Amino acid sequence: MTRGADVGLPDVEDLLATVPQGETPDLSGAYPRLDDDRIRMLSGQGSRRPTARGDVLIVEGRPDEAFVVVLSGRVAIVKEFGTPEQQVVRVHGPGRFLGELGLLTGQVAFFTAIVAEPGEVLEVPLDRLRACLMRDAALGDQIMRAFLTRRTLAIGEGHGFRIVGSRFSAGTRALREFAARNRLPHRFVDLEADADAESLLQAVGITPAETPVVVWRDTVLRNPDPAALAALIGQRPARTPSRLHDMVVIGAGPAGLAAAVYGASEGLLTQVLDSVATGGQAATTSRIENYLGFPAGISGTELAERAVVQALKFGATTCAPAEAVALDTSGLQHVVRVRGGDTLVTRSLVIATGCHYRRLPVPRLEEFEPTSIHYAATQIEAQLCVNDPVVVVGGGNSAGQAALFLADHARKVRMVVREHGLEEFMSRYLADRILRDPRIEVHLHTEVCELVGDGGQLEAVVVRDRDDGSRCTLPARELMVFIGADPCTGWLAGTVALDSGAYVRTGRAAGSDDGDRTARRTPALLETSIPGVFAAGDVRSGSTKRVASAVGEGAMAVRLVHEHLAHVR
Repeated sequence: MTRGADVGLPDVEDLLATVPQGETPDLSGAYPRLDDDRIRMLSGQGSRRPTARGDVLIVEGRPDEAFVVVLSGRVAIVKEFGTPEQQVVRVHGPGRFLGELGLLTGQVAFFTAIVAEPGEVLEVPLDRLRACLMRDAALGDQIMRAFLTRRTLAIGEGHGFRIVGSRFSAGTRALREFAARNRLPHRFVDLEADADAESLLQAVGITPAETPVVVWRDTVLRNPDPAALAALIGQRPARTPSRLHDMVVIGAGPAGLAAAVYGASEGLLTQVLDSVATGGQAATTSRIENYLGFPAGISGTELAERAVVQALKFGATTCAPAEAVALDTSGLQHVVRVRGGDTLVTRSLVIATGCHYRRLPVPRLEEFEPTSIHYAATQIEAQLCVNDPVVVVGGGNSAGQAALFLADHARKVRMVVREHGLEEFMSRYLADRILRDPRIEVHLHTEVCELVGDGGQLEAVVVRDRDDGSRCTLPARELMVFIGADPCTGWLAGTVALDSGAYVRTGRAAGSDDGDRTARRTPALLETSIPGVFAAGDVRSGSTKRVASAVGEGAMAVRLVHEHLAHVR
């Protein structure tokens, strides 16, 4: 706890003069007040410290060092402190706790906390906080709900770093997708649409040709990749851990995250990797409405965010983006090689890499793919589609959810469906809602055969009727493609048994490929042809492509991991 000048920040008095009296009302449930019993319990794990006006408790851009509870006095929460855009966004009084979701996930802070009125705070080290949350489930729930809501507010209010670039740039799109998939507070500054884009670039000495850039306080990343952005916000360690793990999970979709939660909660030293972000294909879905326990539905990114925090609470570690590129199963332990040269050594492995959406087999696809063709329907795509005509290709649940979600933003949504009826591959409730929605126009037994546009910007798609061969042109500035998926198993070639579609074989279908290490064996239900290597979720041959079944398989895989580890000890 220091004065602003001690951490390289400017004097705080001018800012503190703008702090309003009292504290910010808690209208969202994001700023609850801890009761006296909880404060006494936490006091036994931390230390009380007096505060002076201007003390800096949390520094934006740096990791939180402790869980802080305000006992007396007032604390101002400031965004972009020390810049011309600095602003007091919240004021907290006695009983409220500070911090945000990054406190639990290891990300850096997205706000600065400055003492506006002297008093006293309670500081609890993070390792002791986690122990408290394990013992007091109600306290854990209260803090978790508050942190999740605070993250949602920060995203909605556009706090955090800025991504500056063209909406038609593939590099900009990759950064925005990474930020959205990881639910990172940020603001997009569009070179073509935002009036202040040019002045912002001039202020940091960047030309439009050097974009995209990420700007956060005094840091400017020129044309970064998602890994550089992850490092900026503390999401990815400089190198993956070199220790021997009990279980490594490749893929952080519903199956992988379920395995992480159950594995870590049962004492396994667990590491999770994902090549893009947590959530898998589920995170590209705007709303999951048929998942047990969420009658109002939940977005894929929110579900993933909750699962990640749950896994971290039990001691699992995550690393993203980190792409597994090869697997060596020749020794007693399995070795995963990660792009960039890192390796992970583990006693057991859960493959949960899921699938990636197929690309349309049409001419000029590569020309329009960086700017106008999308394989997800999140807030990022929704912002791109505002007042534009949109075509959604596909007849499954993902396509149906995308059409309904985008109808709230686009000028018109048209669905191109190969089947003769929506109900062939789509849940009945979705099909009924689409057919009743006047904003959505459905073209059955049709397929896209041509893309129309200039300068890399899509203008229309030509579709062909599969029955009579007739063609028509549909206006489209964006094309959303959900036409099935292929498994992400290229990195497994030559290691575990795959079926004809490149999905991972498990159980009796996998046979045994363990050489001289053991007697011939029948793999367990989710075990691959290599002992101790399991597969769960969409990547597994014969799996049910549903979130609930993926979660179940992830949990089941952990039970089988325990049996394997007991056998090889």
